[in-house]
Amino acid sequence: MEDPFHYLLPFLHTAEALSFRRAAQRLEVTPAAVSKSVRRLEEELGVRLLDRTTRRVALSAEGELFYRRVRAALDEVEAGHAQLAAARSEPQGPLTLSMSPVLGPLLSRRLPRLLHRHPRLQLRLQLTDRLTRLVDEGVDVAVRIGTLADSGLVGRRLMRTTLRTVAAPGYLLRLGVPAEPEDLLAHHCLKYRGPDGTLVDWRFLDRPGGEARVVRTPTALDADQGTLLLDAAEAGLGLVQAMDFMVRDRAREGRLVEVLQDHAAPGPPVHALCLPGRQHLPRVRVTLDFLVGVFAELNAQGGDTRQGSPQEPRSGKGL
Repeated sequence: MEDPFHYLLPFLHTAEALSFRRAAQRLEVTPAAVSKSVRRLEEELGVRLLDRTTRRVALSAEGELFYRRVRAALDEVEAGHAQLAAARSEPQGPLTLSMSPVLGPLLSRRLPRLLHRHPRLQLRLQLTDRLTRLVDEGVDVAVRIGTLADSGLVGRRLMRTTLRTVAAPGYLLRLGVPAEPEDLLAHHCLKYRGPDGTLVDWRFLDRPGGEARVVRTPTALDADQGTLLLDAAEAGLGLVQAMDFMVRDRAREGRLVEVLQDHAAPGPPVHALCLPGRQHLPRVRVTLDFLVGVFAELNAQGGDTRQGSPQEPRSGKGL
């Protein structure tokens, strides 16, 4: 077999752009040259890497597997260069940071610190709960809420959370304070609808220090934005269950009151995620370190949120 490395970049750019034309623009060559290189690579490997029609280009199953290997290998090469130069190079260039909208207010107020420390970074923020693949949207670091499953991404746990059930004081005066989770059947419950379109069930401990369980509650209102639900609860529409960092300021100011404290269950963890090999790039490394510091600060400010000790990167599934 001939040395295939000459053809890897045309394949890589085509796989990421899903277009011979856009790949050619990146490489500053003609689309015909890119197509020829990819075809020659397929001949050398003996498999079809791309499925082509007159309207679109898509990765085949074999192409998807090969792309992941090629991408990881080139990332490692880039990371190797970056590590050698890290001592004398300032983190710089574009960095896309994706996070859930509920984290936006917490992090955006602190992002100037990152840019003051590293003024050559070009930061792009993406606020979304949508389920995306990091490579598809060019995301360098994603902050995601939820339990991680193995998907080959590199993750660092930033925070553990606790689920708090809250309502406005006026609402509780009108309808009473629930003493047990089952009392919620007589209340107006405002529920979060996740990115997959399903309602997120409320969870409570069966007793203080006991096991967490799902409690089926009626739904008076649902929304796919947690902040909107908190606003609705503050307006007196009903009870809402949210992660502790989301309700902390409103509870301190008396705008929301927590109920069923003894039954508060652990909530989903918060992780920072990146593609394998990227954690060593200076711009990604300083962003991950910045996020660890921010969440340590958030933990120190609030009573019941438990902070996870920074971990070595590990495999995890990103949302």
